[in-house]
This record gives sequence, structure tokens and C-alpha cells, in this order.
Amino acid sequence: MKTADLCDQYSDRIEICRMEFKSFGRKKRFSGPIATVEVFEDNVLVRKMLETIPEGSVLVVNGHGSRNCALVGDMLAQIAVDRKLAGIIVNGCIRDSGEIDQMDVGIFAIGTMPLKSKKEGKGKTNEPTTFGGITWVPGDYAYADEDGVIVSSEPLTL
Repeated sequence: MKTADLCDQYSDRIEICRMEFKSFGRKKRFSGPIATVEVFEDNVLVRKMLETIPEGSVLVVNGHGSRNCALVGDMLAQIAVDRKLAGIIVNGCIRDSGEIDQMDVGIFAIGTMPLKSKKEGKGKTNEPTTFGGITWVPGDYAYADEDGVIVSSEPLTL
């Protein structure tokens, strides 16, 4: 489903993320129920969430827009592929973008950074988190494509 078409039909029931993301991986469109993780320059909880959230989920990673290190690399992207997750949205950076672009995964992030993150395990999981002008609530639905990202409290159909 195209986000533009969903906006046309459901403009009164959606929120539009006001950030522009770069797309990585072979999947340029993805959607599913949201799971959240909020971290700062530490990806231990990102891995934990990727390993435990249900198939078809979209993991929303609020890295507070830090460009100091990557929160997702090829190893974590492979977990998403293996577990058949819908995609990952990162308010932060990724690395291994060349490898990720060959994978059957959809990842939106603000950019790339080759430096890995800390491994302290600090942060929050499955709590509402805010960036891009919206609050991402676990269990809501994210729809991502070449035009952007929208969120709805209920699944949308065309």
C-alpha cells in the first residue's frame, strides 16, 4: 500500500512522520505493527528487540538522531531477515549499508556511520517514544515507502 494513497483515504486518522529517511535494503515498502526501543548510542536493546518481537513487526528505534555511531549493522539486519520482520525505522544511523542493500529487508535511517555503538544495555523497550513530530506507540501500525512514513492506531486497508 502506498502512503500517498493511505493519506488520501485516511488523512483524518493518521499521523505523518516529519523526518526524511534514507532507505536501505531491497524492500522499499513495508508495514506492520510497531514495537519500540529507545536508546542513545547503545544497541544492546535493539538486538534484544529484533530477537524477540513477533514476525511482521516494524521495529522503531529512537536513537535521538545521533550521528556518532551506528545502531544497526548487517548482523542485526540479518536477524530481521531471518525472523521475517516487516522492517526497521531508525532515528539514528546504520552501517554496513552495502551489505544491507543486498538483503531482503527494509530499513529507514537518517544516515550511515561506520563506528559501532556502545554495548551497555541502557534504554527503554516497548514504551511510547517521540520523534519526527509524532509519538510512536507499541501496537500502532507503521506504513513506510518512498514517500515517507505514516502511523495509524489501527490497521489500514485500501
